[in-house]
Amino acid sequence: MARPPYQPSLLRLTHGVTALLVLAAWLSGLFVYSRYDGRWGRLPFTPGGNWIDLHGTAGFLLLPLGLAFAAYALTLGRPRLKRSTNTMALAVATGKLMDEDWLRDGQLQHLAYSLHLVAWLLIGLAVVLHVAGSLRLGGMPLLASMASTSLRPGDLPGDWPGQVRRFWKRGG
Repeated sequence: MARPPYQPSLLRLTHGVTALLVLAAWLSGLFVYSRYDGRWGRLPFTPGGNWIDLHGTAGFLLLPLGLAFAAYALTLGRPRLKRSTNTMALAVATGKLMDEDWLRDGQLQHLAYSLHLVAWLLIGLAVVLHVAGSLRLGGMPLLASMASTSLRPGDLPGDWPGQVRRFWKRGG
């Protein structure tokens, strides 16, 4: 049996944090849609809480990660990453253009909100395609390597600046 690949700890950390924030933004967006819009269906149960604020916070926290991801995707990244970057940029930009009171007031006609819904759908599709592509390329061993907590010598947080410098020097 082949050994699973080793993913650098910085990659696993940033990927994991981004994945959790995207999941939080996507799910909170689903709850916001279900509670305040629901034109194309509602969840059978929408948990109570201030989902609009949680959704905005997740989007705000994604902004710096999204900028770093965009810089990578548009310079050293593979062409398929550009599509995901465009989707994230659409979601963040349209979210920043919205007023959170629109939904609370039932104002569903704004272009920024419609585009934000499209971005929400595209992000869900992008995540599914990302996981499917990872399974196709490396199967479960690749997915397991991203969730691994093991560290190798030279892969501690103090080593990350050197790893980033080497990465940019070799061009990805």
